[in-house]
Amino acid sequence: MDEPLMSRQKEKIWTKDFVLIVLANFFIFLGFQMTLPTIPLFVENLGGNDQLIGYVVGIFTFSALLLRPFAGNLLEAKGRGFVYLIGLAIFVLSVGSFGFLASISMLFLMRVIQGVGWGFSTTASGTIATDLIPASRRGEGMGYFGLSGNLALAFGPSLGLALAASDIVSFEYFFLICAGLGLVALMLSSRVKYKKVERKQEKAKMKLDLYEKSALKPAILLFFLTITFGGIASFLPLYTAEKHIEGIQVYFLLYALALMVTRTFAGQLYDRKGHQAVFIPGTLLVLAAMLLLSWLPNSMALYTAAVLYGLGFGSVQPALQAWSIEKAPINRRGMANATFFSFFDLGVGVGAMVFGQIGHLFGYSSIYIAAAIAVFISVLLYIFFLLKEKMGLVEHG
Repeated sequence: MDEPLMSRQKEKIWTKDFVLIVLANFFIFLGFQMTLPTIPLFVENLGGNDQLIGYVVGIFTFSALLLRPFAGNLLEAKGRGFVYLIGLAIFVLSVGSFGFLASISMLFLMRVIQGVGWGFSTTASGTIATDLIPASRRGEGMGYFGLSGNLALAFGPSLGLALAASDIVSFEYFFLICAGLGLVALMLSSRVKYKKVERKQEKAKMKLDLYEKSALKPAILLFFLTITFGGIASFLPLYTAEKHIEGIQVYFLLYALALMVTRTFAGQLYDRKGHQAVFIPGTLLVLAAMLLLSWLPNSMALYTAAVLYGLGFGSVQPALQAWSIEKAPINRRGMANATFFSFFDLGVGVGAMVFGQIGHLFGYSSIYIAAAIAVFISVLLYIFFLLKEKMGLVEHG
């Protein structure tokens, strides 16, 4: 066994603090994933249409997007724990209030506040995990960390849809349950010993510090991929209902299981081979899933799309996140994560709002044709980035 491999295996990932942050991530994502497919149903219950659904879903991600650069700066200025705990508290209070709102305008406002909490907490959690994972095993460690969110995804949407469809749990109690899961995450995260990061005195630049340059390429690629997320989270339950296709709860379960399968090898593949071994195969699977959803003749096609989408997105997302932080200085990891998740939010928000208009004008199937075009654009951009990088190496060589 060679020396680099031996030293890599000796570096421990599963420390006490890493376990706590993984568990906290699971519970906050479980609460979030339960609301993801039920918010459109709640908007319908309040009298909203497809366009309003797109706006309510989209405004959440845009508010998170606007706050992420600020959160990235705070991670370096105030510390990881401060930002994470504040974000979780805001999330809990906002989600707990949903069921007591009587109008879409009030829901719109509280979704903005929820986005603030989500932007703070997810930017912080990814940075905290990065701090705790050995550099030589970062792709693998981020895969395990992402697995906690995927596990929540395996149960969250199906559980949320089941509870929302039952006569036992009203929307008021449903959103309180989701908020309670966030409270569990808050309690767990309060026991983490957060690493202190040395900060440079750059107060004059703080106000203009909106992104980390080294994270831009993977973040831009992520944007075009997560546009597909907006179409699935917002409109797939309504699309399957319109086509009288059963199994939407099974879709989310299969999708999450496929995601979890990829977490067992995709991160390690990235560590050994780099993003070139992961990105193209993963995006082609996502592209196939979008084309299949645009057709969607029956439940079997729905299930196949779930597996393809899970395998593809599950391979690409942790690789892009590891890529976004691998070249960032230690004191810029918070901003690198903020940049990465800002483009994630932007993709979901743009997808939800644009697809709301597309679905209203042309029907739900056209949403997934547009999503497939977005994925194809990400492939073209990736090839462009690779060619530009190789040309730069040749010129310097």
